[in-house]
Amino acid sequence: MTFGYAGPHDRGEGEAGVDESTAGLGDDPLAPGWVPPEIDTTKAHPARIYDCLLGGKDHFDVDRQAAEVVIKALPGARDMVRENRAFLGRAVRHLAESGITQFLDVGTGIPGPGNTGDVARAVHPDARVVYVDYDPVVAVHSRALLAGADPALTAIVVADVRDPLSILHHPAVHEVLDFDQPIAVLMVALLHFIKPEEDAHGIVTTFRTALPPGSAVVISHGTDGGDPETSAEARKGWDNATSQFTVRDRTDITALFDGLDLIPPGVVNVPLWRPDGPAREDWAAIWFDGGVGLKR
Repeated sequence: MTFGYAGPHDRGEGEAGVDESTAGLGDDPLAPGWVPPEIDTTKAHPARIYDCLLGGKDHFDVDRQAAEVVIKALPGARDMVRENRAFLGRAVRHLAESGITQFLDVGTGIPGPGNTGDVARAVHPDARVVYVDYDPVVAVHSRALLAGADPALTAIVVADVRDPLSILHHPAVHEVLDFDQPIAVLMVALLHFIKPEEDAHGIVTTFRTALPPGSAVVISHGTDGGDPETSAEARKGWDNATSQFTVRDRTDITALFDGLDLIPPGVVNVPLWRPDGPAREDWAAIWFDGGVGLKR
C-alpha cells in the first residue's frame, strides 16, 4: 500500500512523497490531492512512533529516534505494541462475531494490515467503520485505506478525542453509523496520551452515554509494569512528541469502564484477553492492560 507521503528515508521510485505543487491547495485534509502544507519533522508523533515500533515505514527520523529511546529503556517495547495490535484484532473479531456491525475507531493512527475494518469485514462484509484521528497526516495515510472502500460503509474523520462531542456530532460519523443500533467504540493505545487534567474518565463517559444499549467500548492502556523507574525512562521517548505518555494502574484503567459490564476476563494484560491459543508465558512483560465493556 502506498500512502500519501512516506518518511524521507523511505521515498523512492513509485512512492508518493510530498508534492510541492499541490501543498497548501485548500484546507480540507480529506480532499483529493491534499497533502499537509507543513510537516514538522522536528517533533515526533505518537502514531508514527507506534508505526516505528511495529516495524512500519511511515515515520521520520525524529520518530525513529524517539522509538530508540523507548527501546533502549524497554527492550520489549516492540513485543508490547505487537501484542496490543493483536488484542485489537481479537476484540473486534469477538464483537463482530457477537453481532456488532458498526465500529468507531478513535485514535486509529496509521492504518495497516489487521486494522479494524479488515477484521470486522472478515466476519461481516458490510460492517460500517469510522476512523478518527486528530492528526491530518494520519488522514493522508488513511485515504489509501478509504480509496477502495464503499463510502457508505467507511469514513475518516479528523477530530480530537479530547473533544468527544466533536466526534459524536460529526456529520460524517452519522452518515455511516446508525446510533439507534449497537456501536463498538475503540480507544486502543489512546487514553495514555490523555493527561490527568484532560479527564480520560469523562471522555469515556461521554462516548458511553451517547451509545445505544448493546454497544461496546474497547480500551487498552499502557502501565508501568510494576517498574516505575524503567517506565519513566521509556516514556522519555515521548518528551519531544505532540502528546506525552501517562501511565495508569489497573484500578484506574478498570474505572474507565464504569457503567459498563466487563466481558470476562475483565481488564487484564492484553495477551491474557481471550487469546487464540495458550497465552505467552511471559505475559507479565507486556505493559498494556485491556478490556471490553458492554452497555446493557
